[in-house]
Amino acid sequence: MFRTPTTSVGGNGGGIPLTTTTSAQSPNPSDTGDQSHHRSAASRAIQFHPAKPAIIDLFNLYLGRNGRHKSDDSIREPPNKTQKRVIALNRDIHIPPCDGQFLLDFEQLQSQFPGQEQLRAVLESVFVSMIIQCSGHAPRSEFLLFALRSLYSIGYIYWDSFLPSLLSSVTSAEMSHIESPNPESSLISVHGIGSPSQSANETSCTALSPVKSSIKDSPISSLRKLSCEMIIFAMEANLKPSTYADIFYHMMKWLVNLDHKALFEWLQKCLDVVWMLVDEKKCHVPFYELLRSGLQFIENLPDNKSLFTLILEVHRRRDMMAMYMLMLDQHLHCPTFGSQRLLSQAAINMIGESVPHPRYSPITYPSVLGEPLHGEDIAFSIQRGSVDWERAMRCIRHALRNAPSPDWWRRVLLVAPCHRPQPQGSIAGAVFSSDMICEATIDRIVELLKLTNSDVNCWQEWLIYSDIFFLLMKSGCIDFVDFLDKLILCITKEYNQEILKTNHVTWLLAQIIRIELVMTTLSTDSRRVETTKKVLSFHKEARPSDSNNPQNTLLDFITSCQTLRVWSLNSSTREYLNSNQLLKGKQIDEWWRQVSKGDHMMDYMNLDDRSIGMFWVVSNTMAQPACEMVLTWLTSAGHAELPGQNNEKITVMREVNPVPVSLMSGFSINLCLKLALQMEDVMFFGQHAPNIAMVETYCRLLLIYPHSLFRSHLSHLLQRNPETLNKPPATLLVLEILNYRLFSLYRYQGKSKPLMYDITKILSTLKGKRGDHRVFRLAENLCMNLIMSLREFFFVRKEGKGASELTETLNRVAVTNLAIIIKTRGIADVDHLLYLPTMLEQILTNSQHTWSDKTLCYFPGVLREALIGRVDKRGLAIQAWKQAEATVIHQCTQLLSPPDDPTYVMTYISHSFPQHKQYLCAGAWVLMRGHPENINSANLGRVLGEFSPEEVTANVYTLVDVLLCNIHLEIKHGHSLQDVISNVCGNLAHFIWKHELLPPDVLLLALIDRDDDPHALPIVVNLLERQELQQRINFYVANCGSSPEHWLQTGIFNRNELQKALGNHLSWKERSPTYFDDMAARLLPVFPLIIYRLIENNLTDLADRLLQFHSSFLHFYPLNFTFVRDILSYFYPHLPQNLIFRILSILDIKKTPFSESFPQHVNSSNNISPPLEYFTSLLTNLVNNVIPPLLSDKTNQSESTFKPQNQKPFYQIQDPGTHTQLILETTVIEILSLPITPTQIISSFVQIIISSHFQPKFNQSSCLMIQACGLLLAQLPVEFHTPLFAEVAHVIKESSWHCNGYGYVLLDPTWACEENTSTALGNMVALLHAFFSNLPHEWLEKTHLLVNQLRPVSSVGVLKIAFRIIGPLLPRLANAHTLFVKTLELLLSMMVDVFGKNSQQPSNPVEASDITDLIDFLQHVVHYEGEGGPVQTNSKPKADVLSLCGRAIENMRSDLQHLLSHLKTDIL
Repeated sequence: MFRTPTTSVGGNGGGIPLTTTTSAQSPNPSDTGDQSHHRSAASRAIQFHPAKPAIIDLFNLYLGRNGRHKSDDSIREPPNKTQKRVIALNRDIHIPPCDGQFLLDFEQLQSQFPGQEQLRAVLESVFVSMIIQCSGHAPRSEFLLFALRSLYSIGYIYWDSFLPSLLSSVTSAEMSHIESPNPESSLISVHGIGSPSQSANETSCTALSPVKSSIKDSPISSLRKLSCEMIIFAMEANLKPSTYADIFYHMMKWLVNLDHKALFEWLQKCLDVVWMLVDEKKCHVPFYELLRSGLQFIENLPDNKSLFTLILEVHRRRDMMAMYMLMLDQHLHCPTFGSQRLLSQAAINMIGESVPHPRYSPITYPSVLGEPLHGEDIAFSIQRGSVDWERAMRCIRHALRNAPSPDWWRRVLLVAPCHRPQPQGSIAGAVFSSDMICEATIDRIVELLKLTNSDVNCWQEWLIYSDIFFLLMKSGCIDFVDFLDKLILCITKEYNQEILKTNHVTWLLAQIIRIELVMTTLSTDSRRVETTKKVLSFHKEARPSDSNNPQNTLLDFITSCQTLRVWSLNSSTREYLNSNQLLKGKQIDEWWRQVSKGDHMMDYMNLDDRSIGMFWVVSNTMAQPACEMVLTWLTSAGHAELPGQNNEKITVMREVNPVPVSLMSGFSINLCLKLALQMEDVMFFGQHAPNIAMVETYCRLLLIYPHSLFRSHLSHLLQRNPETLNKPPATLLVLEILNYRLFSLYRYQGKSKPLMYDITKILSTLKGKRGDHRVFRLAENLCMNLIMSLREFFFVRKEGKGASELTETLNRVAVTNLAIIIKTRGIADVDHLLYLPTMLEQILTNSQHTWSDKTLCYFPGVLREALIGRVDKRGLAIQAWKQAEATVIHQCTQLLSPPDDPTYVMTYISHSFPQHKQYLCAGAWVLMRGHPENINSANLGRVLGEFSPEEVTANVYTLVDVLLCNIHLEIKHGHSLQDVISNVCGNLAHFIWKHELLPPDVLLLALIDRDDDPHALPIVVNLLERQELQQRINFYVANCGSSPEHWLQTGIFNRNELQKALGNHLSWKERSPTYFDDMAARLLPVFPLIIYRLIENNLTDLADRLLQFHSSFLHFYPLNFTFVRDILSYFYPHLPQNLIFRILSILDIKKTPFSESFPQHVNSSNNISPPLEYFTSLLTNLVNNVIPPLLSDKTNQSESTFKPQNQKPFYQIQDPGTHTQLILETTVIEILSLPITPTQIISSFVQIIISSHFQPKFNQSSCLMIQACGLLLAQLPVEFHTPLFAEVAHVIKESSWHCNGYGYVLLDPTWACEENTSTALGNMVALLHAFFSNLPHEWLEKTHLLVNQLRPVSSVGVLKIAFRIIGPLLPRLANAHTLFVKTLELLLSMMVDVFGKNSQQPSNPVEASDITDLIDFLQHVVHYEGEGGPVQTNSKPKADVLSLCGRAIENMRSDLQHLLSHLKTDIL
């Protein structure tokens, strides 16, 4: 490979990095000392060598100089006084002898001295000194050139030591020339005769910017010219690679720091040297070094044709190389917010979960070398109107329309410069500049104004936008004054005020007017008067039509509200206020006095439209009174008492109606903020337990404004009162809220993982605590839901180290969900893949569980390989039970024999062996002998209640193993299988449904984890179909209002009795009232796992029956949509069609946006692929609803691309979360449900994509169809990848374009369509790039299948197409070394196919020069991977990568080998 040189004065070559900026590294102190000692010793040897004066005199003689300088006369004699002083032949110094005599004189001189090698070193030192001093004298320069050639001819010049010494001395001379007050004498003083040359290590500390302003007509110019002439002569010989590197470094230093005001005589010579270095016939230096030298960035280029030609060639080669780094239609790749993989992880290094808010990279900007770049500096460097600017704007506009989570916004936003308290360093990560955010927010306002003016009811869109706008303004990413200026300019200049017909903008500003940054601007800022005028300029008279509509009422009075607020902020601006608006404010006060005083309180459940609107108005003017009114509504029914623990009473607020969402939606954000805090005071810190209405209202409030009001409850409540979670009632309430009301909010916020870690901490403190079952089991159930909701890789511990703190049950659930994630979504990041073994070790450290072969068969390979070797220890567990059985049965007989003896409970707990506690339930099972009445269930319940939660869990798992073992024994003894199973199910029902002794969710999970026993799963199905459970489910559904959409309920909620809701064990001693918790609801996260296990065991008929039996109940499962999507993907294509129909029935068909013809195609029994029109409609739907639209001209935006009626608040799309996710995932469900093969589906999509180029006018929507198709295919399971690659390979092989050259075959489709040059091949490559850009890292390993299907390659055209397809992936693999090497090896193998020694040559031989772009690209990507990111000036490839390249190069033709020789390991 081409390394940076490491030269010393000796013959080992040069050592200066080929960089435009060089940083000196701190060497090892001991090494530095040794090197300094050796250098000083060598310097003394040269300094005092007896031949040195003679050599100097010889050169002075032929140069016509007057002897040695006085400084040389004073040189001390060497210590050896007997050494003979020798001088050169005495000649007339005024008339230099003939140059031809020089060599004879030198040979006569050198014969007088022994030690030829030392003499050569002295000669080189003196020669370099003479060059420095005499370069400005033309005749002397000519002689020095002659002398150099002569001395080289007799072997007294070693280029690999002489040239680095010369160049190092030139650098020192240049620096001295600039610094010296007497430049004329500086060249002599800087390198006095006899002084040792500066080492290359010292030179390397000098950056490429030593001289730039004073070289014109100076001795330095002549010195550079002479040096170049000598280098040109030297390059006729074979130099070491390090010497070439040293030369290249200095040439680049001179060129990069060129003074454009002067034309230098050395410039042409320097360019000649550069061309010789990069000449492809010899390739002393790879041309790639010019690409990263910075030469193309010379400012104010001088008028020099040769230099211009070189720079032009650098630009051409750079652009050709960078092309392979970029995906086709790169500018269209943009987050869609349609999948859980919202953000590209490729451009960042994973730093674990411990770092708060790591910055993500929603988009990256390509550098001049094609590398993906991101960061604050990059964002601020993007020019308005550029392609990159438009791409950023597409992303932000799409986000404003589709409302991704606030977490996404927080990760990409930057504080505006005006709000930064002090100058600070650049913020790394993917960001958008404040100008971008400001422009996009204004675009969205204009868009909503247009819709409003066209009489489209888009009030919901305004509400959603105001929530995001509040977040953006509060975060400080928008300069409020700048925003107003630009908004006014847009409305007045672009739309002549015609677009501003309503007070929506005034209402929007009223929402943010109480933000501290805004209040400061309006009250104390020096620009407050001007800013206030601008705020008031948006006031409009309300429209007279439909004035009683709540929105119109609010908009009618909002100007008055804002005027009153401004009046209270600053007295200096009051003179500019409209007095009529101030008078109008009195109407608000009058209305409020009428409805808020006296015995008659406003009936919030029966407000007319005008009253609703007026209350919204009051929320903007008198937030605190309005807040107090809402709290009065919710507490108006008084209090009641419930029995508590230890004969204490619990006071509970009586139930009222919750505040309707329709009323709350118009509350000002300021009121909502106040209301949330004050409701928390009542709920968590008050004297009375809140009613369900208050809790429900509180939850609705947070759902309505997810961006403005979200708080992480556990940490938020602890901050408010550190003792909050030490009180069981408050803990239970917050856990119920999280599990049954705000679960979807946390998922939408991207806070499921942090919440899971917080809940894990609660579990870790409670799992060993005796008797605390209610809080523990609720937290465990919540954690189970959270784990099952995760659809991207997760850590089981927040800090990523140490054993898992999860319970045994949750550990097993985590492994199962991990399998689902990996198989249906893939592992997005390489670091996650590397962490997987550690994660499994953490999970399984304290677990003895093994998974059955049938389960492992469906696990993804990477997980199956890690688990398949675990030893099943059930036999040992049964053996341990047999050994302890006698003792356990004896103890259980005393404890559980009737009559009831509660006093023995504590005796048993105190005196039983700790290791025997896990056998209590197994012992009770044996004593029952099939008859539950044989045991004292009350005592059993008391003991289990006094156990710790994990001891109960251990009892459940042991019970399952014992009862399954006993079933086999009973059958072996001749009992009927049906009778045995029926008896077992009846006894288990006694345990969990009648006496409620055990947590049913844990028992069911324990049974399905023994699915390798043939009786376990039938028992589970029997338990789920029993009448006892059905009654509980019916009661739960009825109590929920028969709909999971709790926010729509307007009636009074019924509070379940604690015993009915949770039963004996789950409630135990904690008597706090329930709100939403129920034993039946605890089973919801278990159902999907049961269905998975039934399908794994080929019990699809039982799965079908169970889904039919509980289809209505599963509507309440908060992840039912995700469950349907993932189970279809997990088992694809093994599910029978009738089971697919049953799975689809879980969804609410009315709210699922299936295509119109989907029912027809999914019910088809002939396995014929639907027509292309069906697949085209799917892609069109994605283009219209998921893919960010192309809006290059915002003034001519088409509202047809945005359908306001489709935008719903997130809480109405709880699963999957956003409208774009709903559309995309619904399309995935459709595809996976079709009764046809993946090959048929892929073939249809490919036909649509390749047929686009036949369209007479290839418009932008067709380009977006490619993006939509790539996005969709990336969501499908890996079974679709192989047919996709086969189709692509077929298209490439069948295309005739590659036979006629590369040409315009692979232009970006968006550009090709403008020139009517789009091709099927170009569309296919663009499809692959869109597909790759949305794939998780793990699934990228399948790309080698495509390359293998293209081999053997026989033409350069196909070779370049393969590089064009795979090339953009390599930067993404920079931190995935194994996959990078594998991919690079495939590309090199394809090059060997075409340029191998034994390759069959085509009729028209292919020249190696035809693939210089590929060579440059290979140079670049190996440096990129070596750096682990964008190439730096000191980036180096990794050794094994160079070894790989070297092995491949050995198999290539000789004309190509030397072009790639720098990619082999150095041999210096």
